[in-house]
Amino acid sequence: MSTKAAIKKAPAVKTQTAAKKVVAKKIMPVAAPAPTPLKSKPEKALKPVKPKLIRDSFTIPKDEYQVLADLKTRMTKLMQPAKKSELLRAGLKALAAMPDATIKKALLAVPSIKTGRPAKAIKK
Repeated sequence: MSTKAAIKKAPAVKTQTAAKKVVAKKIMPVAAPAPTPLKSKPEKALKPVKPKLIRDSFTIPKDEYQVLADLKTRMTKLMQPAKKSELLRAGLKALAAMPDATIKKALLAVPSIKTGRPAKAIKK
């Protein structure tokens, strides 16, 4: 039985020696690789930053809503279809370009309405 014990001890010693070699290799400093020259990449076209969109709702009289529909039809006939939001945004730009007196006059021509959602009709 002593020979078996001797055989078992021998690989253990080799394993410890191998482990020391591995540890010694890890501790040794490694030379840093030579820096690679920077390659000039063709510059990508910068994407335009999209504006943050805000969703909102508002109340509008039916006759003024019809004006939006009429404007949409006119734009389609002019071969430039437009959405309601585009028409409203164009109107805002037109108002912003007006002098103060003209804006005040335009707002006086618009009647004030109660804000909020219309009341639901009661079914009988």
